[in-house]
Amino acid sequence: LALPHEGQWEMYSLTCLYISFLKLSINAFDYNCHLDLIKLLRQEGELVKLRRARQKMSELFPLTEEIWLDWLKDEIRMASESTDREKVYELFERAVKDYICPEIWLEYAQYSIGGIGQEGGIEKVRSIFERALTAVGLHVTKGTAIWEAYREFENAILETAQLEKIHMLFRRQLGIPLLDMETAYAEYEEWSEDPIPEAVIKNYKKALQQMEKSKPYEEALLVAETPKLAEYQAYIDFEMKAGDPARIQLIYERALAENCLVPDLWARYNQYLDRQLKVKELVLSAHDRAVRNCPWTVGLWNRYLLAMERHRVDHQIVSENFEKALNAGFIQATDYVEIWQAYLDYLRRRVDFTQDSSKELEELRSAFARAVEYLKQEVEERFSESGDPSCTIMQNWARTEARLCNNMQKARELWDSIMTKGNAKYANMWLEYYNLERAHGDTQHCRKALHRAVQCTSDYPEHVCEVLLSLERIEGTLEDWDAAVQKTENRLARVNEQRAKAAEKEAALVKQEEEKAEQRKQARAEKKASKKAKKMKPGDKRKVEDDDDEEWGQEEEEEVEDMEIETGLFGRSTPARPAASSKQKEKAAASRKEAPRILHDSAKDNLTVFVSNLSYSMADPEVKLKELFESCGEVVEIRPIFSNRGTFRGYCYVEFMDEKSALQALGLDRRIVEGRPMFVSPCVDKNKNPDFKVFRYSTALEKHKLFISGLPFSCTKEELEEMCKAHGNVKDIRLVTNRAGKPKGLAYVEYENEAQASQAVLKMDGLTMKENVIKVAISNPPLRKFSDRPEAGRASQPMIPRQSYGARGKGRTQLSMVPRALQRQSNLVTKAENGMVQNSPATSSASTEEPKKMSNADFARMLLEK
Repeated sequence: LALPHEGQWEMYSLTCLYISFLKLSINAFDYNCHLDLIKLLRQEGELVKLRRARQKMSELFPLTEEIWLDWLKDEIRMASESTDREKVYELFERAVKDYICPEIWLEYAQYSIGGIGQEGGIEKVRSIFERALTAVGLHVTKGTAIWEAYREFENAILETAQLEKIHMLFRRQLGIPLLDMETAYAEYEEWSEDPIPEAVIKNYKKALQQMEKSKPYEEALLVAETPKLAEYQAYIDFEMKAGDPARIQLIYERALAENCLVPDLWARYNQYLDRQLKVKELVLSAHDRAVRNCPWTVGLWNRYLLAMERHRVDHQIVSENFEKALNAGFIQATDYVEIWQAYLDYLRRRVDFTQDSSKELEELRSAFARAVEYLKQEVEERFSESGDPSCTIMQNWARTEARLCNNMQKARELWDSIMTKGNAKYANMWLEYYNLERAHGDTQHCRKALHRAVQCTSDYPEHVCEVLLSLERIEGTLEDWDAAVQKTENRLARVNEQRAKAAEKEAALVKQEEEKAEQRKQARAEKKASKKAKKMKPGDKRKVEDDDDEEWGQEEEEEVEDMEIETGLFGRSTPARPAASSKQKEKAAASRKEAPRILHDSAKDNLTVFVSNLSYSMADPEVKLKELFESCGEVVEIRPIFSNRGTFRGYCYVEFMDEKSALQALGLDRRIVEGRPMFVSPCVDKNKNPDFKVFRYSTALEKHKLFISGLPFSCTKEELEEMCKAHGNVKDIRLVTNRAGKPKGLAYVEYENEAQASQAVLKMDGLTMKENVIKVAISNPPLRKFSDRPEAGRASQPMIPRQSYGARGKGRTQLSMVPRALQRQSNLVTKAENGMVQNSPATSSASTEEPKKMSNADFARMLLEK
């Protein structure tokens, strides 16, 4: 938008305010929108609305030091009466709880000095200073300011009685390792009329030695770039070895002030407080701040619930915090299952099961019912999956009713419901129910459950049949035994028949594929023969070399495809071949005579790797590749594959002495060799191993890895690493390229942990890099589907990208704007990168004929017709 003219500023500001209010009404957890609204209201001087906006933001998020200081200064300017001063004190008390901020404590103490004339004013100031020293007095770089301000205050009200207080402040400060300790020592020497006591000097030297040990970590923090997570972690490890709880707590707080969106850091800090300090106020405050900073992390909420239960917090407060967790906007459906399980465990531990009925038991049953309904209504609609396919919550409910409430009737009803949700085909589900009946039910229901299991189980029917026979062998009558034997025999006969049919169908498909491959080979051979017959007309004096030049490139392509079909190996696409000169062909023909073609021995698959996408003009591929692969282990043989004319076909087999070397060689995949990415794959026969997956990278959700799109094609790995390392330790960066090694504007960045990746998403998403706006998300590629054809690795159906959610909550539903009539199903060759789908033009499966090639005469005829 163009900037408004001078007379339009008021309307422009009102419009911006309206937009900010509208955004917050849609998503109250939009952190940046809160900041924009506060900035606009401050510019407009809307003090009442500004106070309300800050209040609302502080309820949702902890505020940074800068936001608190601006708010406090505005309130201090407006405070006139004593009642207003008390409100400012309350605001300071809230401010010092969010993060460890020496500047806020200093401002708090200085403001309290202004009320020294009131009753008890001096004692109140001293109380605030003492609390400030407890909170930040150990801060190596900023704690000195608090000590100096405290001494200046005591000097200002100096009386004979206060001399000892100042002596005490100096001695306390000199016993703490702080930056520039020597200056404080010299100041004490100058101020004191008496010699410094030996005990003070001893403590000072000890603190000075401690400061020397801490100095490297402080210097590392000084030169490091924000957020300094690695440097803080090293500092924390150092302090943990020393074991001083106050210093450990302080360094954690300093780290969190700059890395407040790192869930793992909060988790480690809370774990330390839970297990070591165990101080109720400190523990609960830290847990509360953790979930306010990282509400999307279910693990922090679970630990908070446990901490509240551990410190016997009122049940109403625990329930309120659980409701906040449900509205936090978790990233996965399973997170909601996890938080419900944690809350249900808490409710179960409140119940006294020795009583037949109680308020706590009814609340537990009500919570179980609500959890099941919530997962069905809320979670399934939001994520298109339940997050609890095996119904673990209902299973726990059934176990609770059976074991603790002696209510098997309710447990059976719950298991019936579990089985109707698609779990009846799994043997382990039936056996779980059987074990429950065995422990708390009766033999009749055990027998009934196993009979149903034999009928319904499809994964391991032999197992449930064996359990049924064991039951009847121990407890059944002869009639029961006969019925069980007949039922299991009939069932296993049907299962074996179904398996035989499936095997026949699979064999037929394999045979059909082989026949199609043979037909394609014959068709190509006939086509090639017919072309040669047409070109060699009577009286044609064309040289044999010229004819060979024209057919050479096409013949090589056909041979490569034939080779892929014959071996059944994963062969990657090969690039276009350069035209061969006559000298090259003569040299190739000579080499063909000297070195006959060697086929691969499938018995050595585990010792061999398949190398492809090599340059066809590579001179002496055996020598070149041996130098490269010898770093992985002893190379027995390198077998480059040549055409019938003796030219290198761009791929080869590398055989090692041991299997460990072959596995290590896979790490050379996509290594650049003569300007091309070399592909290194396991040597696996796809016909014998149809389940072998060739995609080497994970297709599951990886919370410690980012997917970045929209990168400029000129972006290098070093440039991307420079941008990413500001948010954590980068373990690996993979720039996605096409088969020719050209960049696609995509990349995967792997961090050390989930916390660093989460912070990088928040900080980097939407940044501009070389005029390109990049998008950053947690890596969550769609599952790749591989066909059984030799060309495995190509997806046959378009992939649907998974829905992902932001760190501060779930995104709004995104609807497809493509008309349903245009969403046609087709067998498209799909390239999927992290859920981004690009479809090539659809081709009819019914039409397999190659397009008719046009001659020069055909082209001339077309031009003449125009």
